Amino acid sequence: MTKEEMQAKIVALEAEMVSGDFWSDKTHAQAVIREISELKEKLAGVGKYDRGNAVMTIFSGAGGDDAEDFSSMLLNMYLKFFEKQNFEVKLLHENKNDHGGYRNITLEIHSKNAYGMLKNESGVHRLVRISPFNAKQLRHTSFSMVEVIPDFKDNANNEIVIPSDDIRIEFSRSSGPGGQNVNKRETAVRVVHIPTGIAVHVETERSQEQNREKAVQILKGKLFKMQDDQRKATESGMYISKTTEIEWGNQIRSYVLHPYKMVKDHRTNVETSNVDAVLEDGEIMEFIEAEKDL
Repeated sequence: MTKEEMQAKIVALEAEMVSGDFWSDKTHAQAVIREISELKEKLAGVGKYDRGNAVMTIFSGAGGDDAEDFSSMLLNMYLKFFEKQNFEVKLLHENKNDHGGYRNITLEIHSKNAYGMLKNESGVHRLVRISPFNAKQLRHTSFSMVEVIPDFKDNANNEIVIPSDDIRIEFSRSSGPGGQNVNKRETAVRVVHIPTGIAVHVETERSQEQNREKAVQILKGKLFKMQDDQRKATESGMYISKTTEIEWGNQIRSYVLHPYKMVKDHRTNVETSNVDAVLEDGEIMEFIEAEKDL
């Protein structure tokens, strides 16, 4: 149920409450009051994190070099979009290959409504094209996954509490920016949530402690997103697995470059044949606007 639908439902139920015979059926009246209370609680949750910053990670899936190249294409698409929106972007971690592709990359996006705008970009993205890595010039399908989570701040994430025994912290030398002495000390931090296996790697802050704090902050955002997805699935009567395979059948959007040109979102059915505008210029607002009712 969308925010507007919840608001309309509350208005309708409250109108029912003022009718003269509302309390003639006490069981029904109590059910109406309970439903209003539940709707208001849900409505209070809508926008709780939407108005804040976001953390985006792009993971390469099935497709080898093609998938890692596709992740680079998605990164370019989003960076162009962020530039158009005047969003501030900070690199937290990257794992590149020898061809300029990405196995994974994590960005922090600063804007007062970044998470609300980007949260429904989460999911598997599919690319179909003639592979530049195949000498036979064969058509190739590759996959990457985009994950968008709220950027939790220490004073706003009390609802996600992680016992210290549930976390394993590993240190390594940082390969990213962060000061002239960054490679001389083990400043990079990898935090693993033992119960779920979720891992977060941060290396671009200036100190080990800053990287650790940022990694734990992101981990809380990941756990929040996982819990929120499970809640929505339960409410809709659907089953959701703890992991999403980055492969065929799970894609939310397809980018087809051959044998025809088309970008299509499989959830909203929004599509365009202007693939270059999407991938090269970051023209994705049409898709994002349509995602608001998801």
